[in-house]
Amino acid sequence: MFSSRFLFFYLFLLPILTIGGCNSSLFVAPQIPVGDLNSQFPDESPAYSSDGKYLAFASDRNGNRDIYLLEIQQRRLIPLPNLNRRDSSQDQPALSADGRYIAYVSTERGRTDIMVYDQRTQRSELLSANVRGTVSHPTISGDGRKIAFQTSQFGQWNIAIVERNIE
Repeated sequence: MFSSRFLFFYLFLLPILTIGGCNSSLFVAPQIPVGDLNSQFPDESPAYSSDGKYLAFASDRNGNRDIYLLEIQQRRLIPLPNLNRRDSSQDQPALSADGRYIAYVSTERGRTDIMVYDQRTQRSELLSANVRGTVSHPTISGDGRKIAFQTSQFGQWNIAIVERNIE
């Protein structure tokens, strides 16, 4: 009935070739900018603010795992006083809608904790003091009030949610 070449073309190649007709490119080359964004050390865990003005990421560029905040339009790093510490690592940042709040993982207390940094006050708030087990992968609501993260507190990975009192 059908030759194997015919079946191969219609089952595998034709769908790939017609994807381009959907106004989307199948082979998009990502940009890897140099400068303040990327360094010769691992730069990971990127997170955009929902307004697109900021990009937070974690990097080992200063000998520790630290969090950095890039202001996209001017391509400059925003100072984050009191967030990064020499004796611990900060990782897995998540940004509120306007970039004011940064939820992240810290080892400041000798274990993994979830913290939220406020750019206005330049202070971090500990959210996982009463959580036993490992915590990771925080995410933050647009207004910075709610933070969700995963925890192994009960012997398996679960989702925890913290609601903060902010003005």
